[in-house]
Amino acid sequence: MDFKIEHTWDGFPVKHEPVFVRLNPGDRGMMMEVSAPFFNDPPSPLGEPGKPFNQLWDYEVVEAFFLNDITEQYLEVELCPHGQHLVLLLSGRRNVWKQGLDLSFKVSRGEAKWEGSAFIPWSYFPPNVTKFNLFAIHGSKDERSYEALYPVPQHELQQGQKPDFHRLEYFKSFSFNTLLGEKWNQPESDLWLIEKPDV
Repeated sequence: MDFKIEHTWDGFPVKHEPVFVRLNPGDRGMMMEVSAPFFNDPPSPLGEPGKPFNQLWDYEVVEAFFLNDITEQYLEVELCPHGQHLVLLLSGRRNVWKQGLDLSFKVSRGEAKWEGSAFIPWSYFPPNVTKFNLFAIHGSKDERSYEALYPVPQHELQQGQKPDFHRLEYFKSFSFNTLLGEKWNQPESDLWLIEKPDV
C-alpha cells in the first residue's frame, strides 16, 4: 500500500515533494516506510534517537493513525527524521490510554531528504481496523505546516478552524485484507483488553 501526502490539512496542495509512505503487512506486524523531504525545522528533540519521545508532535514528524470507527479505538504512530518515535493507543477521541511503547525504527538522512522504516507489531493495532489517515508536520511558529492524506474538505472548513488530526470523521476506509487476503484475520492483542471491574 503506497500513499502520498499531497495536501495541507485544509485541502491545499503542498509546496514541496510530497511525503511518501508505504505500508507493508507481514506475519508478525506491519512495516511502515517513510520517504520525505527533510526540513530540519524545528531542530531535533533532545530525546535519544530510537527511544519514545513525549509530545513529538511539536517537532518534525510523519504520523499514521489506524482506527476502528465503531469503538473509536485507534493507534497513533509518530516518526521523526531525527530517530525519535511516539506510539499512542487511544480509546475515544484524544483519550490516550497507553503511550511510549517501544518501536523498532531506523532512519537514514541526507541534507534534503530522510527515510525511515518502523516495524509495528500487530498487538499495537486496535481490533478490526476500518479507517486510516496519514499526517506530516514541519516548520516553526508562523511557518508551521500541517499536512494530511485525507484533509478536511474545504467546503466544511469553518472560520478560524485550526488543524486537528483527531477529526476521525475525515478518515477514509482501510483494510489489511486488501493485501493479506479476505480470509486473513488480525491477530488478537492483549494490549487492547480492557480490564473489567470486579463485580
